[in-house]
Formats: sequence, structure tokens, C-alpha cells
Amino acid sequence: MSVQHQMTPAGWDALRAVAKEALTHAYVPYSHFPVGVAAIVDDGRIISGTNVENASYGLTLCAECALVSSLHMTGGGKLVAFTCVDGHGNALMPCGRCRQLLYEHSAEGMLLETVSGIKTIDEVIPDAFGPRTLEAYHAE
Repeated sequence: MSVQHQMTPAGWDALRAVAKEALTHAYVPYSHFPVGVAAIVDDGRIISGTNVENASYGLTLCAECALVSSLHMTGGGKLVAFTCVDGHGNALMPCGRCRQLLYEHSAEGMLLETVSGIKTIDEVIPDAFGPRTLEAYHAE
């Protein structure tokens, strides 16, 4: 069964609830813009992350960075479904950098909850360069 068939509206609500809890741990003394993220891993785990700012703004860590660190700290795997919320609990689209980060760690067809509905990772970062590109190249 594909991921798309496994993610029900109730599943997205549960994933969003994990993201909302994660954003309560945000460290955002400068922007006051907390972000929480949550994802389902291909082995069924649910992981989360939040943003951590820095007075040197360029060193700020996005919530997606925390999520990917959690992915690897808890056993690795591939992301199959992902959501990102702002401090009001509204869907938030990851920036381009974070989309690339998510792509790197995604299962094919990973689903994202976006401001315009559920989309695949390939729809939000079309023609992406990543691990699958390298695997195809080395297979030739």
C-alpha cells in the first residue's frame, strides 16, 4: 500500500499535533516565529524538530535541521510524510534550502502537507538533484 493511501485526515491531524508540541520548545528570541515539524519515517517512527535561533542569524538552525538530526540519532531511515507548522499551528511551507534537506532524506513519493494541500516531494522541488540522481548515474 502506498504512503498516500496510508495517510488519512486523522493521520495528518496526529502528525500536525506532534509538530505543534515540538514548536513549544523553539528558541526564537529574535524573530519570535516558532516553527515545529514532524515526520513519519519508513519504519513507522514519528520524529519532530523545532527551530533554534542564534544572535548571528546565519547560524540559526531550522526546524528541518533538527528533524533530520533526530532521524539519524534514532536509527536513520527515509521520511515518508512531513508537516511544518507556524506558532499558530498553521501549515507552513519549508524554504528552498529545507526542501533540499528533506529531499535528501526522503523516500520516493514522500508527502508534504503544504499551504496548498498535500503534495509529493517531487512536486515541491521538481527536477531535484539528490541521492537518487547519484545512484542512477553510478548505475549506468
